[in-house]
Amino acid sequence: MERSRTSLMVEGRKVPLCLFRPAVAGPLPGLLYFHGGGFTSGSVEEVEITAMALAESIPALVVAVGYALAPENPFPAAIEDAHAAAMWLAERAGPLGVAGHDAGGHVAVSLTLLARDRGGPEIAAQALFGPMLDPSLTRVGDGEGSVTDCARCYRAYLPEAALRLHPYAAPLESRRLGRLPPILIATAQNDVLRPEAESYAARLIDAGVPTEVTRFAGVSHAGLANHPPALAAAADFFRRRLTGASSHPSSNR
Repeated sequence: MERSRTSLMVEGRKVPLCLFRPAVAGPLPGLLYFHGGGFTSGSVEEVEITAMALAESIPALVVAVGYALAPENPFPAAIEDAHAAAMWLAERAGPLGVAGHDAGGHVAVSLTLLARDRGGPEIAAQALFGPMLDPSLTRVGDGEGSVTDCARCYRAYLPEAALRLHPYAAPLESRRLGRLPPILIATAQNDVLRPEAESYAARLIDAGVPTEVTRFAGVSHAGLANHPPALAAAADFFRRRLTGASSHPSSNR
């Protein structure tokens, strides 16, 4: 596995990128990965296990993106950073996929909407691990996790109340979910955010987006992105969507 670092400048911000390239000959698809942390914390260093696992098993050139964090850099800074990283990676690998955990799942979703509306880059597939998708927090469940903590994170990321209805900030409220890339949504059985993720999946199905949902028992929200069966499911999904390979018989689907 070859690991390297670089960075981009976006609107005066330095956006670190950590690259993971498996020892595979020839061109590879690209995958952007966005870390969790509730929009206010997290870094590329924290996702090395996940990024390496996906890079090896797809295989793909995986780029972990250190997007801008709130409250210093509220919406839409993170998705502008994500879009710049997508444009950068699209010039170096392809086809392109995106993935993220927690708030990183939200950034991945927002990026697909932004890329669609700006006419590029083309994103071929997306995978979300326990994503945060609903600033209204009206679709939460009774599982593990703190709604109070989620609310605090959204206040930092979306300090103006009006922003919480913006389609890039509240994808569950968007009426324009068509023409988005195929998606895999991985949820944890007892995660307080599971209902909103599965509600988003239903909305995408209604909009005609190829959608797969896999729910995992016995894993926490925090552990979902490093959960071997969830990683296997995501790798299988990207393998099919980015490389055209058939489903691996041992995938957990």
